[in-house]
Amino acid sequence: MNKWIIACIALLCGCSSSKDSLRVAATAVPHAELLEFVKPDLKAQGIDLVIIVTDDYNMPNRALAARDVDANFFQHIPFMEEQIKQFGYKIESLAAIEIEPMGIYSKKVRSLSELSDGASIALPNDPSNEARALLLLQAQGLIQLDTSSIQATIKNISSNPKNLHFVEVDAAMTPRSLSDVDAAAINTNYALEAKLNPIKDSLALESKNSPYANIIAIRIGDENRPEIQALKKAMTSESMRTFIEKKYHRAILPAF
Repeated sequence: MNKWIIACIALLCGCSSSKDSLRVAATAVPHAELLEFVKPDLKAQGIDLVIIVTDDYNMPNRALAARDVDANFFQHIPFMEEQIKQFGYKIESLAAIEIEPMGIYSKKVRSLSELSDGASIALPNDPSNEARALLLLQAQGLIQLDTSSIQATIKNISSNPKNLHFVEVDAAMTPRSLSDVDAAAINTNYALEAKLNPIKDSLALESKNSPYANIIAIRIGDENRPEIQALKKAMTSESMRTFIEKKYHRAILPAF
């Protein structure tokens, strides 16, 4: 059964319906871990933080718009904007929390220069992360694009000297694809879940100046709710900055 469904059943059956509960949908690593860190702080303020963990990138914004959760924490702004464009969600960013540099990983080569002619590369298949992966490949000199847009697609590849073959897969499946392709562009949250160390194991990482900071998203009009403001304050505190820096050893960077 889908993790999202299981989590929602648990909420309906066993969780408090108190007006002071705050329900946040998040992917497991690092987002749920960061939320767990602030749980005691919020509890001391009388706010019961309920974290709903999912590995599905499409569910959290749908749930937020439907008022099934109060916020979510899993995405960057380009992804959110693409979903707003596609589905008309009335949601917005509350705060940027951390940056997870996308990396290129491989079980078959030790450097990108070892990629052979016709090598296969797995890319996330959602529009914003595919563009992100293509821009990373361009930065490494493997391809050239005819645009610098964060909406770039495979069709924008203007030069491909190694005749690389691109395999589009669900972002959550990119680590598992490493057995079937020569390399894969993997979001750091999924790399960490797969026990990959972005600093030690990646063949290339995005610059720390990446525009893809991960955000907490809320419904438009909810920003001034006291419990939402308490969440924002806790998630952008100096103690959170220290926690990110110590726990993830530069694989994840604070964005505030």
